[in-house]
Formats: sequence, C-alpha cells, structure tokens
Amino acid sequence: MFLIDSIATFGKYLMLMKRVFARPESGRMYFRQYIREVSQLGINSIPIVLLISFFIGAVICIQMKLNVESAWMPKFVVGYATREILLLEFSSSIMCLILAGKVGSNITSEIGAMRVTQQIDALEIMGVNSANYLIFPKITALVSMIPILVIFSVFAGVMGAYGISIFTGIMTPDDLTYGLQYEFSQWYIWCSIIKSLFFAFIITSVASFYGYTVDGGSIEVGKASTDAVVSCSVLILFADIVLTQILMQ
Repeated sequence: MFLIDSIATFGKYLMLMKRVFARPESGRMYFRQYIREVSQLGINSIPIVLLISFFIGAVICIQMKLNVESAWMPKFVVGYATREILLLEFSSSIMCLILAGKVGSNITSEIGAMRVTQQIDALEIMGVNSANYLIFPKITALVSMIPILVIFSVFAGVMGAYGISIFTGIMTPDDLTYGLQYEFSQWYIWCSIIKSLFFAFIITSVASFYGYTVDGGSIEVGKASTDAVVSCSVLILFADIVLTQILMQ
C-alpha cells in the first residue's frame, strides 16, 4: 500500500511539474513574481545563512584543532579540513537542509493557504495556469539565488574560522591561511554549486506540491508544511549521495 501511494504521489508530482513548466502567459507578470520571490526566498535568507555559517565555521575550526591536529600532523591541516568541510558538504547540503525548513515551510504555507481559501480556484476560473503562475517563479528564483547563498556561506564560514583563530589564539592566521589554500581545487566550488542547484529545485518544487495539493483547512496546511520539510530533507540527503558519487569521481 505504501509503495502504491508513493507511486501515485510521484505521478501527481510529475503532472503538476508539467503544468508548472508551461510557457508563462504573461512575461511581465512572471517577471514581477520572479523579482518578488527573489527577495522573499533568496535575499531574506542571506542573514540566516551568514549567521549560521559564521558560527559553524568557527566550531569546525575549534573541533579540528582539538581533535585532529597533533604533533605528528602539520598545523595547516586545521585550515585544510575546515575548507573541505565547508566546500564539500556544509555550504551546499547542510545549508540547503536548513533552507528546507525555512523556505520550504514558507512556500507550503503560502500556497496551502491560497488553496484552502479558494484563491487558486479563482485563478483557474479566470483561465490562469495557477501552477505556472504560483510555482514557476519560486523555482527559478531560488535556483538562481542559491549559488550566491552558497558563496556567502563559504565566505562566512571562513570568516568564522579566522575570527576564532584571532580572538582565541588557538592557531595563527598564517597557518589557517596556508591550510585554506593548500591543494585548493576550483572544482570543489563548482561541485558545491551544482549540488545546491538540484537541492534548490527539490525544496521549491516539493514544498509547492504539498501546498498546492493540500485538502482541508488550516490544520491540514500545518501538517502539509511538516510533511514538505521532511520530504525535502530526505530527498536532499538521497540526492546528496548520488550527486557526490557522480561529481567526485
């Protein structure tokens, strides 16, 4: 029964995505919606991305210093490990898991509220492709903004590592700098951005699906928001395994 329900849900998701990616009926209207979603989903997420990344970068630096560095290992290994963790996993995968809770629940609640108050039905009556009008700008907005959020996350994490090394003296900034630069590969940045593009699509499309298909009242909207965040998180983790295996070979 669970397998049948999962297949049926996936089929409904594909049918909705077919409507979402139809050609916008009004380019000017789509552009206005796109700018609005860029501000709401992308720009408004910058503060939390910077704050969390700064402290996580500091914590990673401390943990690497206390648990990895020893007399048998060079001092720059702390900066090297901090860079690898930020680039390969945190600033793409873990940050998108955090955004799934913030952005995903917001999208589901917004579209779900429109569904239960029959605003979506009103759009359909007026002949508007409601799926394209409501969901497509959200997907394109977050997908286009996520590389900027990833870069901001990496930058804030590095600043957090520098901050903890300067103010606590656990290591010199020169050793940290050498470790951050040691055998640096630009491909790691591209890997992080490529993975985040897939994760951004998962967050917006899955959250929108749960909101668009909600049935009932405000209680069901809250339940749909929770289900959307859980589903996004599971799919992001699964996609992370697949994409890491493909990109890092």
